Amino acid sequence: MKFRSPTKGTLSLNSMYQDIIAYVSEQPEGQYKLIIGTDSHGSFQEKVVFVTAVIIHRVGKGGRYYFCRQSQNYMGSLRQRIYYETYLSLEVASRLTAKMASNGESNLNIEIHLDVGTRGDTRDIIKEVVGMVIGSGYAACIKPDSYGASKVADKYTK
Repeated sequence: MKFRSPTKGTLSLNSMYQDIIAYVSEQPEGQYKLIIGTDSHGSFQEKVVFVTAVIIHRVGKGGRYYFCRQSQNYMGSLRQRIYYETYLSLEVASRLTAKMASNGESNLNIEIHLDVGTRGDTRDIIKEVVGMVIGSGYAACIKPDSYGASKVADKYTK
């Protein structure tokens, strides 16, 4: 899994993790959120592009972000796409959680930003995907608060 950073270029998951820890170490007294969100875009009967964004937010003082793009065969069901977006976010979150646990860095709060909201076609599956996230031990955010998915990841889906 390769991530891209607008400032650092292409990074492995391990290199991204090291960059996040270095960023936090610059101002260890700051308050941080580690945000993970996935969005997708695809035309009718073509491949679907999924982008997972990882954002380290120094609350009130900016942040850094990284993203990973991947393609899958067309998914006709919106429910299937949203479930897969959630799965991709949870996969990255669990890998980062494992790295933090093995390195004694368990003080970062992780939020999963979901590309679902109370308006539109995704309102019927909010409880399901929020339940997946909370059941995995992470905080869940939906639109309009889920900027990790709806703004950062969305920027790189096209």
